[in-house]
Amino acid sequence: MTSKTVFPMTFSRRAALGLGLAAAMTALAPLAADAAALKLEKDELKLGFIKLTDMAPLAIAKEKGFFEDEGLYVTLEPQANWKVLLDRVISGELDGAHMLAGQPLGATIGYGTKAHVVTAFSMDLNGNGITVSNDVWEAMKPFLAKDKDGKVVHPIKADALKKVIDQYRAAGKPFNMGMVFPVSTHNYELRYWLASGGINPGYYSPDNVSGQIGADALLSVTPPPQMPSTLEAGTINGYCVGEPWNQAAVFKGIGVPVITDYEIWKNNPEKVFGVTADWASKNPNTHLAVVKALIRAGQWLDENNNANRAEAVKILAKPEYVGADAKVIANSMTGTFEYEKGDKRDVPDFNVFFRYNATYPYYSDAVWYLSQMRRWGQIAEAKPDAWFADTAKSVYRPDIYLSAAKMLVDEGKAKAADFPFGSDGYRAPTNEFIDAITFDGKKPNDYLKNFAIGLKGAQSVVGNKVIAK
Repeated sequence: MTSKTVFPMTFSRRAALGLGLAAAMTALAPLAADAAALKLEKDELKLGFIKLTDMAPLAIAKEKGFFEDEGLYVTLEPQANWKVLLDRVISGELDGAHMLAGQPLGATIGYGTKAHVVTAFSMDLNGNGITVSNDVWEAMKPFLAKDKDGKVVHPIKADALKKVIDQYRAAGKPFNMGMVFPVSTHNYELRYWLASGGINPGYYSPDNVSGQIGADALLSVTPPPQMPSTLEAGTINGYCVGEPWNQAAVFKGIGVPVITDYEIWKNNPEKVFGVTADWASKNPNTHLAVVKALIRAGQWLDENNNANRAEAVKILAKPEYVGADAKVIANSMTGTFEYEKGDKRDVPDFNVFFRYNATYPYYSDAVWYLSQMRRWGQIAEAKPDAWFADTAKSVYRPDIYLSAAKMLVDEGKAKAADFPFGSDGYRAPTNEFIDAITFDGKKPNDYLKNFAIGLKGAQSVVGNKVIAK
């Protein structure tokens, strides 16, 4: 490894190199001690991301100097779509990336591209929404409850959309919806919400990976930045996506967000930072350094009751990051969310980056995603509870996370009380879902038995039917 001077967050690397070398080393030498605690295997990294608000920890770690504090020189590179991003991490073109929570799991179990991918850092909680076209919204309105002031009561359940889909079917028209990737949180949240209202979102099988077997609503992949234009063109009737692309539909006047993922599953894990298991084994200290920087970014984003969010919005609006209008990004990043145009409501936890142990990679979070893969046929055959636990532990690495957290505590950059030291890796059972069904991460098969729509037990999909073996 080539040794480098570590520059504090008030200096950019370029600016510091512009100083006289001796002066720079004299001024900055005291800060090298923290990074020297880790002998980095690799100090120049290229990390990928998709242009979404929840890539914020990466942007903040770079812009506020947290990567450089760890002796890391990081290039952040936007990727065309989630498949390209994953493929480039697997090939080694990227050292790691902002990923969908389901991507490391899907890759590791061989759904799609087969590769062992791990995560030691959860990037955020919440942050997604479901948006429908103006026409669909107008058709839903007669079935929605109103409060005494005539405002629509939230959360909106999918029962109202079911009546609209029934109208489409009676007219011989398909009802099409977009989501961002087959193993995305968006796919599972959209399916969860639809099924809770009696709408079958369709199944996958080994022979048919469309996910549309027996579907009442036809779900297909659309890249996040293309969601609004695809909706406007009439190709889809609605979509589930992360910000800023729900609020973009409001600003453009082409659609209405009807529900956030916070209302579908309160404080759900959204994105993770993923690397290959091989990269992690070859670069353990570099991995720890990256996680340390990202933890600090999460802290910065949430500290002092989100006091830094306005600055974060300006950073994310830069073309090299999300590149959307700052007003659109601010609509959800600063504690509010706009549903129907002009109907802006307080949603203080729409984007969470640190509080509620947001950055800790819980095994139970992994199990929930695996349970949804099983529910919709991406895992074709029944698996025992132990398989879910073992798979979660092979992908999610809270041990690495807590090692990084302990280093920050020892360095005086974090408080021990802010981390779940001593956790067994499982959240307490919760029923804070749109349908109030309780999820216990240690009992995934019992959880699946509660759903009227979805595979359970020994069921599988054969042809276009669900059968029990």
